[in-house]
Amino acid sequence: MKRIWRRLNEQRSSAAREPQEGERQDSPAHSSSTEQNAGKTKRHISTKEAIRRFRTHALDEKKHADVVRVGVHDALWSDMYHHALTASWTAFTFWAFVSYVVVNLLFAVLYALVPGEVTGPHPLSFLDLFFFSVQTLSTVGYGGMVPSGVAANVIVSFEVLLGMMVNALAAGAVFARIARPRARIIFSNKAVVSDENGVSALCIRIANCRRSLILSVDVEVALSRLIVTHDGHLERRFEPLTLVQAHVPVLRFAFVLAHVITETSPLHKCSLQELQAEEAEIIVTVTGTDEAMGQTVFARTAYAFDKVMHNHRFVDIIHTRASGGLAVDYSKFHDIEAHVRSEG
Repeated sequence: MKRIWRRLNEQRSSAAREPQEGERQDSPAHSSSTEQNAGKTKRHISTKEAIRRFRTHALDEKKHADVVRVGVHDALWSDMYHHALTASWTAFTFWAFVSYVVVNLLFAVLYALVPGEVTGPHPLSFLDLFFFSVQTLSTVGYGGMVPSGVAANVIVSFEVLLGMMVNALAAGAVFARIARPRARIIFSNKAVVSDENGVSALCIRIANCRRSLILSVDVEVALSRLIVTHDGHLERRFEPLTLVQAHVPVLRFAFVLAHVITETSPLHKCSLQELQAEEAEIIVTVTGTDEAMGQTVFARTAYAFDKVMHNHRFVDIIHTRASGGLAVDYSKFHDIEAHVRSEG
């Protein structure tokens, strides 16, 4: 990130060194315009500001909590279902418990406002009314406490209706969270650049960890670079990396994605030092259909160039057993080995 910051400041400083030799310096109008331009170009960006701008463009692997969306309000009530699905299990359970307690406390207060209309085997305390609300909301109704007045029966009617709706929505949210399609696709923790056959190729290994097949798999690989434009702005650019086989009809075990680094490849145009200076990374997205569920599944990952190993190849993980079947050794999935670079 500091390299990007230095390049941005150097570019702006070079623009401030004008006018060059041969240009007139004694004109007042020219002098004032030069000072104005220098004032505009000498604004240096701080490291903190550069990092902040970088994070707004970078791919975040797990969460987006460090991005503040200005001018867009979080529509909690109108988008509650999405919040229920995307919240962590800890947050989901906590807010479900808090909501459950608050609703029952509210109805217990309403029952307390009509004393004597909820009867029981003994004089009822506020805690008894709270548990009566719990029994009513869940439609259990053990029979130890019953509503005996008109007002209490009206409150019970509304609580039973609310309880049926809440139970249905809660059950649906829990089921949707559990049944949400997830791809058990793993990616190699390193990418390799192989040059065994005289052809340089970027390779990434993916594998299906489930017994069921993933059908009609589409893979997209892109080079992401953070560049400084001519007007001094940071910009995140994505350039597609064409794969030898971007569509896989059936992903049963493991598959190696390969991008041949030809003269037209974005990787051929840039050196490793330039890519590292531009905070470049390789982004991989996988889309397919799970055969067992019949639902579309997604998976993604990203590789910084410190995870790209040159003149390496992946270790073979599929072997033939003595009995004639196949054995897939996932313990060696991330293993790579060096090879001699081809001179052809």
